[in-house]
Amino acid sequence: MSALNKLTITQALSGLENKDFTAVELAEAHIKAMEEGRTLNAYITETPELALEQAKASDARRAAGNAGALDGIPLAMKDLFCTQGVRTTAASKILENFIPPYESTVSQKLWDAGASMLGKVSLDQFGMGSSNINSAFGDVINPWSRKDSPDVKLTPGGSSGGSAAAVAGYQAMGATATDTGGSVRQPAAFTGTVGIKPSYGRCSRFGVIAFASSLDTPSFMARSVEDTTLMMQTAAGHDAKDSTSSMRDVPDWMAALKNIDLKGMKVGIPKEYTVDGMPEEITNIWQQGAQWLKEAGAEVIDVSLPHTHYALATYYILAPAEASSNLARYDGVRYGHRTSEYDDLIDMYEKTRAEGFGDEVKRRILIGTYVLSAGYYDAYYIKAQKVRRLIANDFENAFEQCDVILAPTAPSTAFALGENQNDPVKMYLNDVFTIPASLAGAPAMSVPAGLDAQGLPLGLQLISKRWDEESLVKAGRAIELAANFKGL
Repeated sequence: MSALNKLTITQALSGLENKDFTAVELAEAHIKAMEEGRTLNAYITETPELALEQAKASDARRAAGNAGALDGIPLAMKDLFCTQGVRTTAASKILENFIPPYESTVSQKLWDAGASMLGKVSLDQFGMGSSNINSAFGDVINPWSRKDSPDVKLTPGGSSGGSAAAVAGYQAMGATATDTGGSVRQPAAFTGTVGIKPSYGRCSRFGVIAFASSLDTPSFMARSVEDTTLMMQTAAGHDAKDSTSSMRDVPDWMAALKNIDLKGMKVGIPKEYTVDGMPEEITNIWQQGAQWLKEAGAEVIDVSLPHTHYALATYYILAPAEASSNLARYDGVRYGHRTSEYDDLIDMYEKTRAEGFGDEVKRRILIGTYVLSAGYYDAYYIKAQKVRRLIANDFENAFEQCDVILAPTAPSTAFALGENQNDPVKMYLNDVFTIPASLAGAPAMSVPAGLDAQGLPLGLQLISKRWDEESLVKAGRAIELAANFKGL
């Protein structure tokens, strides 16, 4: 048997059921990997004692015949999910010592299914970024960084870079993530992992520290389509504590994966996703992905998403606007960081936020405040909302012709840490392929499909119509089987 920490979730569940090893042994293998792999800086807070305590309880449940869907599986939790009694920072100094008195709905569902928590993993502050260089706790390193080039460290992508590094580096079997404009899909592509963003409203946002409330979507990352589907299956469902939570029934997506014959499925190729300067390797793997889906029985057709060109600009008006509103709560009065010296209340607000927020967070708050201000609200914010509707209409029209859309996940492979750091607009362009689906609330996933000439992972993105995660995971599984990607 391979090292325990290199098993997939489904392989580990089979081994636990067959008594090949215990949940405690599985947890210990991951704790050791965490300790040996701290150079990746994936974790902000490690919780080995909690993981072992939960693993012991899991072994007892399994012995009694009461094992849950994820019993004994050690997971990493993105540090945006509130975890009762465990520090939750959003990777920001302003919440550096915040310990939530409550549990997020998604994490609670995972614990109820028997999973254990290895720790809280890093991210770009409040989910704002595409490279994980905006964390107050240091840069996260992509495990695919070349050992023969120690001076060049690659980004794992963002904002869920800690989740991606932990999963790709075998420091967790799976991880929660969030996706606001591509924050699970782009890091998955950069690290050769699978990242899935469910339909907006499919998983509860309760207990997830907010960035942009109309876009934030709890998401999942693992090393196989089956594993991410199982995590999504476990965490999905209505939650009365979240007013945006859907009351729709949760289908049995795991059962759908047992038959991945794609006969009758139509796959759309959007012409607008061809951009100038995109590496030929990405174009080639995109064409290869279409061929794989054809061979699995699908029909490939051309579709158009004519307002795609406006998606990036629309997102970077709407998301900062919502962020400026959501982050107004961090003022040093009720919780989180408070400056030590101040003259009056206004001075305390200013100094607390200046000390607590990073540069990118400040930038987005300023942009958001500007577009919401008197005289600019109609010109920017309202106009962006109208364009968002047009983008959503594009997807609705496209899905009248096809079941899923196939596109690249990112316009490049992983780049060096610090590259483009002083050019925010260039950094924002990392999300050019992922943002449209987010604006439409559509489910999407990234599946590893191959390597570029430098040996770095290339990801393919699949998008399906809202509430049709079944078509998404079936097409993703077909690509996964055809690509036969091995990971590190």
